[in-house]
Amino acid sequence: MQSNSLAPKTPRITSARVGRGGTRGKTSGRGTKGQNARAGHKKRPEMRDLLKKLPKLRGHGKNRARTVRAKRLEYVPVNLSTLEVAFMAGDTVNPETLYKKGLVSGRGGKIAYVKILGTGTLTKALKISDCSASEAAKTAVEAAGGSILV
Repeated sequence: MQSNSLAPKTPRITSARVGRGGTRGKTSGRGTKGQNARAGHKKRPEMRDLLKKLPKLRGHGKNRARTVRAKRLEYVPVNLSTLEVAFMAGDTVNPETLYKKGLVSGRGGKIAYVKILGTGTLTKALKISDCSASEAAKTAVEAAGGSILV
C-alpha cells in the first residue's frame, strides 16, 4: 500500500458554490435586489409582530389575582330557594350534605366552602352548620324556625 492509493472512507461532500461563475450567475438564485439579496440580514418574522401586538397581563405572574392572595377562601353561593327544594323540615344542612345532594362541588378530595344567600323564601326549619350566611339569610332562617351554627 502506498500513500497515493489511500482514500477516505467517506467522500467529502461539498455544497455547490453559488455566484462564482457557472450555472447560477447574476443574482445567484436569490432573485431580487435589496434586503432579500443581502447576506446575514433576514426579514423580521411575522409571528413576532403578531405576538407583540397582543395585550399583555401585567403584574406578578400571568394572573395577578391568583398570586396575590393564593390562600383566600373561595365560597360557593347557595340560595335559600335551593335549600327549600332540596331539604325537608328539620334536616341539617352542612357542606357534606350539600355535596351529597349535588349542590356543591368538591375538588381534590376537599369540599368547597359554602355561603348561604338570602335569595328566595324559606318555610322549613333547617339546622345550618359549618356554613357562613348573609344577614338576609340569617333573618330568613330564624324567621322560619331554624338555626345557624357557625
